[in-house]
Amino acid sequence: MAQNVRALKGRIGNIENIGQITKAMNAIAMTKVTRMKRRLAETRPYIRGLTEFSQRMMGRLASDVESHPLMAANGSSSVGVFVLNADRGLCGRYKGELNRESERLMSELGADGRLILGGDKARSYFARRDVQVLGTYAHVYDEPKEAIATRIADELISWYERGEVGRIELVYMRFVSDLTQKMVTEPFLPMSISVNENDDLIDPEAEAMLDIALRMTLRAQLYAALIETKTSEDALRRQAMRAATDNAEDLLKSLTRVYNKARQQAITREIADIIGGAEALRTE
Repeated sequence: MAQNVRALKGRIGNIENIGQITKAMNAIAMTKVTRMKRRLAETRPYIRGLTEFSQRMMGRLASDVESHPLMAANGSSSVGVFVLNADRGLCGRYKGELNRESERLMSELGADGRLILGGDKARSYFARRDVQVLGTYAHVYDEPKEAIATRIADELISWYERGEVGRIELVYMRFVSDLTQKMVTEPFLPMSISVNENDDLIDPEAEAMLDIALRMTLRAQLYAALIETKTSEDALRRQAMRAATDNAEDLLKSLTRVYNKARQQAITREIADIIGGAEALRTE
């Protein structure tokens, strides 16, 4: 009985420590979500404005738009699937759903599929699978920055322009609210932007400005995807840590009741032994 009481006490101590850790991680995730939501609110209007600008540029150059290298097919049958996953765990369904969706897409594409792995969780998951990997970005965008998005986007554009892939799809988690995140598969290259016809005057070189605008749009699109998926990751990590903290508290209450009952039984048995010994001495 004494061993059971000691084991319960040790287990209660372990759960208390785990609960403190998950509670702290929940608070950290809450802070990160708040900060990322603010960045997301600033990014979305910028993307809309830049897309509208590109549409107006194309409206003035309608005859040349379809032949632009970033909008025209390059003849390659390969398809790049760029999954934007996490570098760290403890984020609930986040990493599993992204990996499974990417694996499903690769299964549909067959020999034409090429994986571009974002995040260490994608790298470790697909390292054990027979897939063709075009590139890996682990521990690169845990803190999304425009310079990082620009570097990655330029590499994707370079692969497309060299014909290594004929299409690139982004797979990430779009943030809807603290409790809702949506899996998204979004085309990246070739670009598909509707034309907004207008009478704008473009000077001096409209074609060069269009090329710059399209590349800026792609960089911004990837940056927005990084912000979206990191906000979703932090939101899901917060949910997971809150659930773990609640479970730890429930388990702690349950084990405390069991511990108190076992301790009471042990004390009662010791008292009974003392009384029994005293009665034995008295009869002698």
